Amino acid sequence: MKKLSILVIALLALALGTVVSAQDDVTVTLASTQFNVVEETEKAREILADFEGGTIDFVPFEEGPLIDLLRAEGQSGAGTIDVIGSIHGTFPTLVNDDVLFDLTDLLASIEEEYDVSDDFVELGRMGTTDYQYYIPWMQATYIMAANNEALEYLPEGADVNALTWEQLAQWGQAMQEATGEAKIGFPVAGLFHRFLEGYAFPSFTGGMVTQFRSEGAAEMLRFMRDDLWPYVNPESINYDFMNEPLLSGEVWVAFDHVARLKAAFDESPEMFVAFPAPAGPAGRGYMPVVAGLGVPFTSPNPDEAEAVIRYMLSPAVQSQVLSELGFYPVIDGVETEDLPEGVATMLDAVAATVGADDAIPSLLPIGLGARGGEINEIFRNAFNRVVINGEDIDTVLEEEAVTLQTLMDETGAACWAPDPVSEGACQVE
Repeated sequence: MKKLSILVIALLALALGTVVSAQDDVTVTLASTQFNVVEETEKAREILADFEGGTIDFVPFEEGPLIDLLRAEGQSGAGTIDVIGSIHGTFPTLVNDDVLFDLTDLLASIEEEYDVSDDFVELGRMGTTDYQYYIPWMQATYIMAANNEALEYLPEGADVNALTWEQLAQWGQAMQEATGEAKIGFPVAGLFHRFLEGYAFPSFTGGMVTQFRSEGAAEMLRFMRDDLWPYVNPESINYDFMNEPLLSGEVWVAFDHVARLKAAFDESPEMFVAFPAPAGPAGRGYMPVVAGLGVPFTSPNPDEAEAVIRYMLSPAVQSQVLSELGFYPVIDGVETEDLPEGVATMLDAVAATVGADDAIPSLLPIGLGARGGEINEIFRNAFNRVVINGEDIDTVLEEEAVTLQTLMDETGAACWAPDPVSEGACQVE
């Protein structure tokens, strides 16, 4: 009898061990529209490799194909994706398609350990009061960077942390007169549409879509063409990331996403300063990039998906993402004292941007779904036609505004900040 009991215990232990092992071997698929550049993908996978509840399969996606896949899986009732990682603007389409679990209970559990940004939590509710469509994951924005050599050419009395667009143009003129070269750079081949949507248009008009063909928009394009662009390096049309032109000295002053400037600050932090983008007549436009984590109804492993989200909001992981990928925490309690020098410099610039008295937060486009790329092209077309090709400003704004309004009407996308909330499709005034 004693031998039988021992045998039973041994078999139970073996069975339990098998169950635990099986749980540990669960693969949780995280589909992400972020970190889809090869180097970033590798770093993200390294960070997530320490998850102890199984294996996280980090799969990079473009937004349109991800939405299409989630729709198809929702309609079939069978899925392959456990966790969705994407920017705020992706989620309204998924909400309309009714494919997301309510994560209210998970958020409450996480907040027993860490304080999650109330503003970002509110965004994740998508206008509701009792349904958490996504849990904030990380945040970022765009800033300016300058080589220290450029600082001696700042206009008299200018504060690098509170520049105006006119002062930036004056700065560019002074650098060109001293060096014979255009030393300002923009990533025209990269995320330049975000510069237009979140910085240039809001700074001169106070809006984005509603003010697209306003007098302020016309003045902005005139300023860019006549006052600023003569001092912008012609190679800007080929720049994707600004870190290499900064490191080479080809440009001394640049605008880009914090994650895309990070390599320069990592390699030579002593060479550069970071600061907010300039202000215009309406204020200091800036684009907070908020990313969230959601779980589709068709997740094969919903419990493990929630464990992955909890892990990704832990201070240790949030700190790694900040240090290695340049995205900023959404929780309190993340240690910042021992950050690399370059990351700390950019963190100060981000804080100055968000905390500016004249700040105009301008969200990424919302509610356009798979057609999100079209609005980017409209803003780019307006700029290129006027500033690069020299076309008439009023004609260009009028024509592109018609295309923009058609996009709003066909998608039914309501206005988003900085434009006032609308009922129905956002209207170009």
